This record gives sequence, structure tokens and C-alpha cells, in this order.
Amino acid sequence: MKHLLGVTAALALTSPAFADPDPTNWDAVTAEARGQTVYWNAWGGSTTTNDFIAWIGDKVQADYGVTLEHVKLTDTADAVSRVLAEQAANQDTDGAVDMIWINGANFASMKQAGLLFGPFAEDLPNWSLVDVDGKTVQTDFTVPTEGYESPWAMAQVVFIHDTETLPEPPKSAEALLAWAAANPGRFTFPQPPDFLGTTFLKQMLIELVDDASVLQSPAGDDFDAVTAPMWAFLEELTPHLWRQGRAYPQTGPRQLQLINDGETDLAISFSPGEASAAIANDQLPETVRTYVLDGGTLGNASFVAIPYNSGSKAGAMVVANTLLSAEAQLRAQDPNILGYGTVLDMDKLTPAQADAFEALDLGIATLSPAELGQVLAEPHPSWMTKIEAEWIDRYGVAN
Repeated sequence: MKHLLGVTAALALTSPAFADPDPTNWDAVTAEARGQTVYWNAWGGSTTTNDFIAWIGDKVQADYGVTLEHVKLTDTADAVSRVLAEQAANQDTDGAVDMIWINGANFASMKQAGLLFGPFAEDLPNWSLVDVDGKTVQTDFTVPTEGYESPWAMAQVVFIHDTETLPEPPKSAEALLAWAAANPGRFTFPQPPDFLGTTFLKQMLIELVDDASVLQSPAGDDFDAVTAPMWAFLEELTPHLWRQGRAYPQTGPRQLQLINDGETDLAISFSPGEASAAIANDQLPETVRTYVLDGGTLGNASFVAIPYNSGSKAGAMVVANTLLSAEAQLRAQDPNILGYGTVLDMDKLTPAQADAFEALDLGIATLSPAELGQVLAEPHPSWMTKIEAEWIDRYGVAN
């Protein structure tokens, strides 16, 4: 999930766009994959996510003889920089990064620079199960994926609150500001450029900007004028944040810990089922619930991509395909495990598979699809990159 600073300008269009193995020959892919080790560079800040990735590793080892190693990241840009450094050193084979959990600016930059293997995603056998009409699985922050990344989870912004201390939570930027001023220190968000922290800024920008449609195009000379309402909002909000905005939690899970410890009452999440999963894992009190803002909240898909110089492309495709299996998607949606939304189309599953999803208890704090309401489109990734840099200039703090 994450972000990119200082990498985009350094990328150059020099890498090959496609190489063997051929994803349309799946028997050959699985034969080549056997015995390979796939180094999946993915966010490592959540125990539940790490456990799910470990389960995927057990699955691909048992079914395909593929070894999956989770390289735990705090910043996806670290993996991008590694591929970039290898490209600069002409290491065009056997790179250290075989697969990346990727979104937004990172994907846009790597795709533009030819640093990705593909297209492969829409040739995976389990692609036939994907909901290509109802979910945003073929664009990433407005950028067409064109088969260079494969979706594996759906996400939408929700806000988490403790009903015992905050029974009527604020449901707009204006209401949030008023509540924070009346209850200083009871709200914070992860420190940008953490993905969730930047997501909060984007969520506020979409509500406060005069015309949100401008955010669907690349940020240009109008950046200052477009974002001015958001910065004015933050100038008022920041002094009322936890620790007066002089420190921020580094991650989403740390945010939840503050609620559990009674220090704050409100948090942001990009997983509608995260609160239920945290309750099930005794990481949040049972009085916690989730809600969305009156004007809707951001939504997108999580993807995996394969660098152009991976030495285990076949194994990486096997992992990507396994992530799209009904079994893996059902497990990911279980709030006792992850609580992520599925990318699959229920009408494309077998009756037994569809029934299993229907029977799944989404959890005490999870909103139904109807309750999640309007999904707002992600801005073009250039807005995220510029907003992160500007926030760091204005508010960057060392914890």
C-alpha cells in the first residue's frame, strides 16, 4: 500500500517490457515455478497480514513446490529503489525483488519506466473469477493496469471509533474539526508518508476541494490553489491532535493501539473489516465500530506486480494466481483473519464457493456493502506524491 518519494524522477525507460515465461502457457509456468523461491516485498506492519502471507506461502509450497519469502517493508518505495538500483547496475536478471505489493505512484512510475514484467495478470487462470465490471481492478489511481499488476484485495476507507467514548462520531471534515477542537488530543492519523496518513489527507482534500474532478488529472501548476482548502483545514486541526501534532503514530496498527489504550477515540482504516479482526484478536475493545463519512470515502484495490528482472517470474505468477483463488479470497475476507474485501465476482464462482462467501460472518464492527455507501475515486498518483512532500515540509516530525 504505499508511497513513492524521490524515485519517480530517477526512473528511465530502458527495461524490457516482457520476457519468458509466457503466462498463456500455464502448464509451462507451473513446471518452471517448481523449486523457485519468490521474495515478496510487502508491508510488514500487521501481524494478521503477515500471518495471511505465511498461509499463502504454505499453500504455494504444498500445491506448486514454490517457496515464498515475505520481505517485510515499512515503505514500498524501498523495493522500488532496489529495482531501480539494480537496473542502474545492469542487473537485468535474478533481481532481489520478485513481487511487490504495490499501488498508486509506485506502480505508475515503475510501469512508465518499463520496470515491470508483463502483461501477465489477465492471463492468470483465476482471472476468470475476477469482477472486472463491478470493481476497480483494471485501473490503479486512474492509471490503467494493462495486465502489469494483479489485484488481490478491495479496500475502502472507514473510520473506527469507540462507541463508549464517542457514540456520535464526526461524519465530515467540518464536523471532525469541530469535534477535535472540543476534544483535544483524542484524534490522530499515521504520519505521512505512511500510506494511511496520506490517505487521510486525500480524503480531506476530496471533500474540501471546490471541484474534485480536477484530481483525476495529473497535478500541475494549479496544485497550490487546489490544495489550499486542505492546508487551511490542517492548520486549524493540527494543534488539537494527539500530542498537539508534535508526534504521530508511525503505522495504522499503532493508531489502533492508541484507541485500545484509551488515548484516542478515532482512527482511519483502509480495511472495512479491520476493526472486527482487531476485536477478534483482542486488539480493540468490543465497543468499537466503524462508519463512513456522509460524502463517501476513498476506495481502491491492492495489487501485486513482478519486477522486470525477477529470476522467479513463474513462481511469482503462481503466487498471484493463488491470491485470486476462491479459497484465498474467502480467507482474506474472514474478519478473524484479515477482513479484506474480495475482488471476485460471486456469479463466477461455483455454488458451493458462493455459499461460503454468503455464510461468512463479516464481524460485529463491519459495515455491509450497502452501509459502506459511495466509493470515491482515487486521485491521480501525482497528487499523493506532491501532497506527501508538502506535508513533510510543513509538519514533518521525528518520533
